[in-house]
Amino acid sequence: MSGPNGMLYGGDEIGALVFDPGHHSLRVGYAQEDTPKADIPAVVGVGPATHIPEPEEKVPDGNVTQSGTKTNDLRYYIDVTELHVPRPNMEVQTYMKDGQIDNWDLFERMLDYCYTKVIRSPSEHHPALFTEAVWTSRPAREKLAELIFEKYQAPAFFLVKNAVLAAFANGKSTALVIDAGASQTSAVPVIDGYALVSAAARSPIGGDHLVAQAKHMLANMHIQMLPIYSIASKEVIRERERPRYTVKTLPAGLTHSWQQYMLKRQYEDFCHCVAQSSESAYDERTAASVPGLHYEFPGGYHQDFGPERFKLTETLFESTLSAPHLACAACGACDAEARPALWAGVLCVGGGACLGGWPERVARELSARAPSSHRLKTHAAPSHAERRFAAWIGGSVLASIGSFQQMWISAQEYDDAGKGQLDRKCP
Repeated sequence: MSGPNGMLYGGDEIGALVFDPGHHSLRVGYAQEDTPKADIPAVVGVGPATHIPEPEEKVPDGNVTQSGTKTNDLRYYIDVTELHVPRPNMEVQTYMKDGQIDNWDLFERMLDYCYTKVIRSPSEHHPALFTEAVWTSRPAREKLAELIFEKYQAPAFFLVKNAVLAAFANGKSTALVIDAGASQTSAVPVIDGYALVSAAARSPIGGDHLVAQAKHMLANMHIQMLPIYSIASKEVIRERERPRYTVKTLPAGLTHSWQQYMLKRQYEDFCHCVAQSSESAYDERTAASVPGLHYEFPGGYHQDFGPERFKLTETLFESTLSAPHLACAACGACDAEARPALWAGVLCVGGGACLGGWPERVARELSARAPSSHRLKTHAAPSHAERRFAAWIGGSVLASIGSFQQMWISAQEYDDAGKGQLDRKCP
């Protein structure tokens, strides 16, 4: 399908953009690339503007979008370089809720930032492909289409379920996709490139739950987690010795939401470095036989973590809301003839699947639960980036395929038929 000036969407001369919004971050980049151009935290800092420039005054080029009216003098701080600076009265807010976009005003600021600072090209030049959760409501889909066509004037737009894209990224059109995200874990059956919405299962246990467990565990061990921005300098100490550090003088009026956000990033780093899933249910003796892992906290305190690493992740598998349970429920809700193909293509994706030993543990638990008559095959991409960005990579692959080009909803079609095109073209 050709655009207004006869250019092909997604052809070599024009780059389609792929946006993958999630609870932890928004991934954005050009189709045909193998990783996103930017991975931006899914939060926006909102604070009072220190100085609002006059209309004729030159706005300094930074990662800050300004609403230049004097009455509503707010500034929006986006991406780590701006967000991680201690600023008085800056509240940190997210635009995501329950797996879909909830605060459209903040999301618009995020898109403004993507086009001006990441892509650095006018939105009218690029078709936009967005990923969406399986349970995204119809009003949210329509609102997104309206925003992209009417505010950003994109030449074309498309919406695809993230489970379908994750399957495509791994070269499958039929798969049972287990997606371990920040706020939830889901299992979605994908058959011939279509997600079965009615059979999808999800639970609120995700990466954030693991972070909460880590917080609880360190508090019980009497280890203080200090935010990195509060430390001016620290001394080298022996293992398990009391930390010796000097505290930075910080500006007054730092908000609770910002401090909690920064602390959460610190706990995420701890989980990323230390947490590990054991191959089978937690056993003290087996866990103790594995060599410990060393971790140094921002304040300088450091120690080895042994069995605690495995105990920490056990909460992800203990309840009936765990990934293996969800996979069985999702598969059980499908037709009997579809099940063999789904069990033969179980796919682990998402940030949670990057946890050491997690895919192996899921495979082991599923082998105990899957029907013996079906052949079980579990797959997780070898690199962490491929697991984490699976939906984005699938979108990048899809938007660059020649046969996909007639699938786009063009601006012309949207003007003629309106939002009805969404249900017709993007099931």
